Amino acid sequence: MEAPDTFIRWFADLGIADIPSVGGKNASLGEMVRALGGQGIRVPNGFAVTAAAYKATLDRCGAWARLREALDGLDASDVADLARRAAAARAIVEGAPLPAELEDGIVQAWRRLRAQYGDDLTVAVRSSATAEDLPTASFAGQHETYLNVAGEAAVLDSVRRCFASLFMDRAIVYRIENGFDHFKVYLSVGVMKMVRADLASAGVIFTLDTEIGFRDVVFVTGAYGLGENVVQGTVDPDEFYVFKPTLRGGKRAVLRRNLGGKEVRMVYAAAGDRGTTRNVPTGPDERARYCLDDAGVLELADAALRIEEHYGAQAGHPVPMDIEWARDGVDGLLYIVQARPETVASRRAVTRLEEYRLDGKGPLLASGRAVGSRIASGKARVIAHASQLGQFRPGEILVAETTMPDWGTVMKSAAGVVTDRGGRTCHAAIVAREIGVPALVGCGNATAAIRTGDEVTVSCAEGDAGHVYGGRVPFRVIETDLAALPMPRTRLMVNIGNPDTAFRTRFLPNDGVGLARMEFIVADHIRIHPMALVHPDRVADEDARAEIERLTRDYPAPADYFVRELSEGVGTIAAAFWPKPVIVRMSDFKTNEYASLLGGAAFEPAEANPMLGFRGAARYAHPAYAAGFALECRAMKRVREEMGLTNVRLMIPFCRRLREAEDVLAAMARHGLERGKDGLEVYVMCEIPNNVIQVDAFACLFDGFSIGSNDLTQLVLGVDRDSDLVAFDFDERDPGVLEMLRQAIAGAKRNGRHVGICGQAPSDYPEIARYLVQEGIDSISLNPDSVVAAARNLVEFERVLGLEPRAPGDAA
Repeated sequence: MEAPDTFIRWFADLGIADIPSVGGKNASLGEMVRALGGQGIRVPNGFAVTAAAYKATLDRCGAWARLREALDGLDASDVADLARRAAAARAIVEGAPLPAELEDGIVQAWRRLRAQYGDDLTVAVRSSATAEDLPTASFAGQHETYLNVAGEAAVLDSVRRCFASLFMDRAIVYRIENGFDHFKVYLSVGVMKMVRADLASAGVIFTLDTEIGFRDVVFVTGAYGLGENVVQGTVDPDEFYVFKPTLRGGKRAVLRRNLGGKEVRMVYAAAGDRGTTRNVPTGPDERARYCLDDAGVLELADAALRIEEHYGAQAGHPVPMDIEWARDGVDGLLYIVQARPETVASRRAVTRLEEYRLDGKGPLLASGRAVGSRIASGKARVIAHASQLGQFRPGEILVAETTMPDWGTVMKSAAGVVTDRGGRTCHAAIVAREIGVPALVGCGNATAAIRTGDEVTVSCAEGDAGHVYGGRVPFRVIETDLAALPMPRTRLMVNIGNPDTAFRTRFLPNDGVGLARMEFIVADHIRIHPMALVHPDRVADEDARAEIERLTRDYPAPADYFVRELSEGVGTIAAAFWPKPVIVRMSDFKTNEYASLLGGAAFEPAEANPMLGFRGAARYAHPAYAAGFALECRAMKRVREEMGLTNVRLMIPFCRRLREAEDVLAAMARHGLERGKDGLEVYVMCEIPNNVIQVDAFACLFDGFSIGSNDLTQLVLGVDRDSDLVAFDFDERDPGVLEMLRQAIAGAKRNGRHVGICGQAPSDYPEIARYLVQEGIDSISLNPDSVVAAARNLVEFERVLGLEPRAPGDAA
């Protein structure tokens, strides 16, 4: 007869080396108790029923031959056969009596645990396969867990059911797909004290971004109640990101967050209920609040970092982790209840470029200017008015006369975008580039030629002109290895405004962000006019006031909502590209765009030509907007100081005159953003002819220039780029525009100031990019979809000039 200590092991006596006997889950819990308990990592106490106990249980009743017979000749693709055989296998295991010494060992361990925690103890009984949590296979979710288990008999029964769960249908298929022998994977069981998350919250932590594989963040998810709902994907959880480098440097700030629906919460079952847990609806007030405060998020991020660093030190290389947490509603403390290596996102390749090619044609429905280079097919949805946006379904092709900044949420779910009006710098084009979907703008007749429900293909893979074809036209995708792409000597930066795309965009070859557009964060994430948050009493529209109150109700003051949302949006972009420079342009809405924000109509004048009106620097020190600019400055100060993202540089747009520049810089200094203090650099957009004519004087006030070729072109040529009637005259290649570009570069370099360009021209026209390099520009900032082509183009051109490229991956 085997000794009980062969069957029962306490967590405090376990470590990673014990995976063969207790599986990855239990070994990991023991490792944290033993090695990290002194560092503030709380793990509920418990014990493991070993794999030897599982084997002995099946040995004693002669179950192996019957199991082999049950699974012999299994065809996993035959769902009915799989279900029948799996049920037979589980019945064999569940019917196997536990050896007497094992049963006695479990009971004695249970009593010891009850003596520690009290007579009302309940436990979680969790499966832990001996092949679990390997670098290439996690076995996550394949076997059963039983929560809120009370009493000796219930614990024994749960252990048997865990043993049997080794033969769940999904577990059998998983082993087949991953090449594991059914009879060489044994099951251990962990019995640990329940954390009363039913009275609080629980969730999952990853020490990388799970979508993109970005490893510099801790990603925390959570919902009310027991954590199984989050683990199983039953609820839409709250999400939080914390940036590792600044957290290690002592900066205590959440990088970004997203409020989840948290529709139900898992709680203990009531007396007489079937089962030990149940889901109940979450109240509307709780759903509207985050399940964790910032202090809790940061405490979990600290714990996750320690766990990741410990496992990485043991492995000799970084080990991204998948961690489960729970808050006890009785003692209020946070606990770690599981940790294992992450095995999906950490293996994802992030250096592959996709190029799209059509393999056919269909009836031509509409043509316009292509935005991006992708192809998408789907059902069309024609939106004639914003009130129809609720009808839009994810994956459809959005067709509209034009789009507005507050359409961002719908656009993010679209497969493609088609508009009658607009050019390559319009809202639809900019948003489509950032979210990576194909868009056609300026089609003229798209809303007439396309009907809701039509199957269409949007192609932006055929050059400057894009096309909408009837039907689903076949296409293919060609991938390129970016790791082998040489970089030009000229710095290549990217234009970005949507924080949601920042982690993905950072993997492109780049030297930082040449233009981070603040106004897109305001329009898509904040949605409220800044002055409406300073003076909510002046908002007359009752619906707008109600929505503003809803969005800001959990903040000490309405303005705090703006500061947090803006700082977290900009902070996400800055963190994604850390430590490379990120040039953030202060808000550059025009009055008609500001007026479309919630409450905006109360604060914006009606202008005949907003393009040349109350915009950019003119607003910042003006009494009509000074309080709004103060909020922008508060947010940027928070990004640099509280969040520690000192790679952020600030840029002033549409600065007409020197006195205007001086007033703005003085206002910024009053709000804690003094140029030169703590390394703060302030740039100015060079987009008005006066910026070029007086470049020497502007150079005395600013650290650098960024040429805005869109506005500079329209002001040099006298062309409104938004007017369909004269848009044909808008051409950045005009000799007069090129001369302005030359003078701007020469003037900046004459004064020892950085000069780059962030306008559309070098993205659209390779010849302009080459011209800028020839004139000695320091950096070119491009739309993400143009970076790779521009890199190849510039490397080739610089070689003609006698310059050898930088090595692949050699970025600032």
